[in-house]
Amino acid sequence: MKIAIIGYGKMGHAVEAYALERGHAVVCRLDKDDPWPAGLEADVAVEFTAPSTAADNLLRCLERGLPVVCGTTGWYDRYDEVAAACRRRSGKMLTATNFSLGMNIMFALNERLATLMQGRGYSVSISETHHVHKLDAPSGTAITLQEQIAECGRREKEDIPITSHRVGEVPGIHTVVYDSPIDTLTLTHEAHSRAGLAQGAVLAAEWLAQARPGVYTMKDVLA
Repeated sequence: MKIAIIGYGKMGHAVEAYALERGHAVVCRLDKDDPWPAGLEADVAVEFTAPSTAADNLLRCLERGLPVVCGTTGWYDRYDEVAAACRRRSGKMLTATNFSLGMNIMFALNERLATLMQGRGYSVSISETHHVHKLDAPSGTAITLQEQIAECGRREKEDIPITSHRVGEVPGIHTVVYDSPIDTLTLTHEAHSRAGLAQGAVLAAEWLAQARPGVYTMKDVLA
């Protein structure tokens, strides 16, 4: 499979390493100041850039008929616009706030736990810690956890506080805490490196390259 990498920072390098390990070819590497080639011949693009550029990058891919996997967060105020463009062009787009397989298992556990804890008298909060280079806060992953708890636990989002920390080079720690005067229940995912995100993004790219046109998430891949 021929992959184009959009955003050649630390995540882009991690995606490249895992893609090559899987036997794929990286045919294009675009960083923030690089011009887009007139002809971009790839089977799929993987996008990890910044909140300010992600939506436009996705639109450029869709205009070229290039399926695109996006791991950038913080741009979802334009999600409906980009998704509509994808459907209008019969394109293929897959987005996720976190591609780590472990984190997606935590998403499933979070939904189940929120349902079980409904009406049990526990307060709930979320904390997330990332490296100092991360531009958005709270993280997209933390927002996903919050939205799941609100929906499955029948709570208001405003009643589920998120605390964000930016420390050193921490790849990512997400914790959900249910607390009561009697006890405390904690659910935590800690990434040890960017390798898990890169692995999930490449697996998603493999899946999307074979999928029908549409707008997808990591749930579709894992299903």
